[in-house]
Amino acid sequence: MLIGAVNIYLAASLLPTTVADIGGERLYAWNMTVFLTAQVVATMLVNQILSRRGNIGSYLLGFGVFALGSVVCAATPNMPVLLVGRAGQGLGAGLLTGLGFTLVYSALPRRLWVRGSALVSAMFGLGNFVGPALGGLFAQFGSWRLAFVALALTSALMGAFVPRVLPTSDRTGTGAEAGTPLGSLLPIIGAAGAVSIAGIVSDTPTMMMLLGLALASVLVFVVTEKRSRVRVLPRSTYQPGSALRWVYSTIVCLAAGVAVETFLPLFGQRLGGLPPITAGFFGAALSLGWSSSQIASSSARRERTARWLRVAGPALLATGLAVLALMQRIDAPRPLVLAWLPALLLAGAGIGLAMPHLSVAAMTGTPDKEEGEKAAAAIATVLTLSTACGAAVAGLLVSLGGPSTVDSARCLLLGFAAVSALGTLTALRADRLARRTEPRPESGPASKAGPNSASGSNAESGSRSESVSAYGSTSEGPRGIRVEDVSEGRR
Repeated sequence: MLIGAVNIYLAASLLPTTVADIGGERLYAWNMTVFLTAQVVATMLVNQILSRRGNIGSYLLGFGVFALGSVVCAATPNMPVLLVGRAGQGLGAGLLTGLGFTLVYSALPRRLWVRGSALVSAMFGLGNFVGPALGGLFAQFGSWRLAFVALALTSALMGAFVPRVLPTSDRTGTGAEAGTPLGSLLPIIGAAGAVSIAGIVSDTPTMMMLLGLALASVLVFVVTEKRSRVRVLPRSTYQPGSALRWVYSTIVCLAAGVAVETFLPLFGQRLGGLPPITAGFFGAALSLGWSSSQIASSSARRERTARWLRVAGPALLATGLAVLALMQRIDAPRPLVLAWLPALLLAGAGIGLAMPHLSVAAMTGTPDKEEGEKAAAAIATVLTLSTACGAAVAGLLVSLGGPSTVDSARCLLLGFAAVSALGTLTALRADRLARRTEPRPESGPASKAGPNSASGSNAESGSRSESVSAYGSTSEGPRGIRVEDVSEGRR
């Protein structure tokens, strides 16, 4: 996960030096477009690859494709070849990202799902620190090719550890028999491409047209998924009364909010008079709050607390962005600029508090193991596409703000505050639907059954384990007994 996250920011830091060396400035913006589109496609193929190759083979493939793409980037003679390498990096990074969430589901006991999801998601925030630092270091000495070589070597080293640290898994062949979800892939590829291009055009009407095309492609994806036999998202996502669709919607609202980071250094320099290094740190403050709060949030074990965090997270993000918008001033005094930092940390904490519990909620949105793996892999697809969409919307909002930097900053921050507030509503909706599926505590012999009775009937106990912890966090049963995974006999 960290390799993929670092690569995004490292490549962005290296590209100006790369273009100065090999040319191809007209294709500059396509580097991110190609990478993000390939990454989204790869996340959607995780289940098919897992079914064919198993855990170890899938990770070796992911590291191998990423390393190969990095080698192509390092040896590229011109920009078109660099784009081929970036596509390879995107495919590898997308596969590794999807595998991260899927392996949390399949390789860890349920009691560690929240912490595993928190650690995996925190790598996105950590990559925002490590990537620019490494990219700037290599670019400073004009060694951009060496940076891609370092990525290839690191990927190869990680691949060497895969057989030692990962549990083996059977190749079920289920995904191979079901086939590749081409009907779902094509509209998502179109949506990812339209959103990525929208983020790089300067013409507002064209940008809005591309965003409309992306939205239409997403709607085509949903309609196709409902009717298709081979799906990317779990079947229960489209069933009436399912909380899973609202869980994914909340993840979208949270992940999209990270897009404001792109413009924070600009606002820090133009409005706050900060030097570039300090302004860059302010831009990374959101990721700092996100990464650090996720680790703290993962220690929450009670289901009631997890529910509160899932709702409070989007609210905190919206509050932090709205407060920051009100602080934007031309030639802002230094105390006011310093007050931006706690507002950014608060906003980032909102993402970190909710994200690991939302991830586990998605993983446990269906009792079927194969569908659960699909739900886990889909988290990566939703995150990647949301990030791309957020970047395009951020560009649009800044453009709508006009030539005034203050107006652009307020338009951007208040716009994403509204999106985050919408995430609070979707989280409440998911919580309400999940509560309907939970059984009320029973009285009588059943509720007083001894330890051995919990696994007496697989069907009954399995359904209870899912419904007692409808969102998947370790929870307390009717008599305070911790229920983790009754269907596998663990308590």
